[in-house]
Amino acid sequence: MSSALETLRSGFGGDIIEPGGAEYETASRTVLAGGSPVCVLRPKSVEDVQAGVRYAVDAGLALAVRGGGHSFPGFGTNDGGVVIDLGKLASVEVIDKERHLVRIGGGAVWGQVAAALAPHDLAISSGDTKSVGVGGLTLTGGIGWKVRKYGLALDNLVAVELVTADLEVVRVSEETNPELFWAIRGGGGNFGIVTAFEFAAHPTTDVFFGKITFPATELPTVLQGWADYLRTAPEELTSIVSFANPFAGGREAPVEVQVAFDGDDADLAATAIDPIRGLGTVLDDEVTLKPYADILEEGLVPPPGIQIVARSAFVDKGSVPEVLRILAEAGASERPPIVAIRSVGGAVSRVPDDATAYAHRQAELMFVTTTVGPPPAIEAAQPALEALWRTLAPHVNGAYANFLAAATEDDVAAVYPAGTYQRLAAVKRQYDPANLFAGNHNVRPESTE
Repeated sequence: MSSALETLRSGFGGDIIEPGGAEYETASRTVLAGGSPVCVLRPKSVEDVQAGVRYAVDAGLALAVRGGGHSFPGFGTNDGGVVIDLGKLASVEVIDKERHLVRIGGGAVWGQVAAALAPHDLAISSGDTKSVGVGGLTLTGGIGWKVRKYGLALDNLVAVELVTADLEVVRVSEETNPELFWAIRGGGGNFGIVTAFEFAAHPTTDVFFGKITFPATELPTVLQGWADYLRTAPEELTSIVSFANPFAGGREAPVEVQVAFDGDDADLAATAIDPIRGLGTVLDDEVTLKPYADILEEGLVPPPGIQIVARSAFVDKGSVPEVLRILAEAGASERPPIVAIRSVGGAVSRVPDDATAYAHRQAELMFVTTTVGPPPAIEAAQPALEALWRTLAPHVNGAYANFLAAATEDDVAAVYPAGTYQRLAAVKRQYDPANLFAGNHNVRPESTE
């Protein structure tokens, strides 16, 4: 290992951070997980990324790749391995003004992208948090504030630059390596390290954005009415309902309906949003016109000793009423998890099911349960949470990888249905037969047929 490290030092242009160094304690952990890697590498170039991959292979060490570091299972770090932190590869450049093509470094976060595109009146629908990485969000989906109009973040991807396990730098697009392009759009980091993304951005104006709150006692009515309305609402409107926030009263916390209307026409926005305002007794209405870059939130870093356990699933149209009934009952229980329900459909559902490795095109809703607290509180909440998910099981399907705290075989099977998984495994065998890129919801190169 020391020989491999010396070889790395001789040509590595970025930072090599080792135990005992001043930056190691911070560099070794992600937002949601701690680790103790042999070293953390911060490449400054594609050649540095290649050198980092070569070092991991030559030293026989596990490899973790970090973008924004928001992975719930802590994929951006490890114990006893190598971490390649892409944070220095974060440039954002408009490369074709007429086609709105944007090239983004593999280590950029969405706040940087939104701020850089704002002077050009461009945007990419991209989650809801500034510090979330472009790579992690895009490669497994990307349900953002314009999802119903523009689809997932990965639906707006045109090409990537990828460093593979055998150290090749390849361009991946519909025209070049099309099967690999299919796989990376939903298959996560299983196939290499993306050092640059090319997106087709869209022109944007300011948007109407904010939160409308209702009493907890009106939760069942608000939920059902919200889902019914979003089914036919203008696709310019995207919305999230959340409730049972323990920091706002738990089961007595107000029902919060966040809305984003993609446009600056006040009359059109009112026409789209007013039916939500009419769902119940409005306690507060904070919807205002804002620059798109300003609606992304700062990422929260949990205090030491606090864990976050998230679990997600999709809901098809026929199951919506029953799932919402179950979730409303859970929200009124003594110690409920935080529940957030996101509208999808729209542009997402118009993409053919087999066009990308994202396998949940026809879902109408995606929801997440989140439990937050110190380990004893998490443990105490588990029985009720497991009972809730057993009740939900007959009515939900799949899982959204970006909101999963675990990466068990069952989790991977939920993210990737059998047909999708087998196709991904074939691509994996071609580009990463030794499964070097295993720090993810892992698709193993061997077939499971």
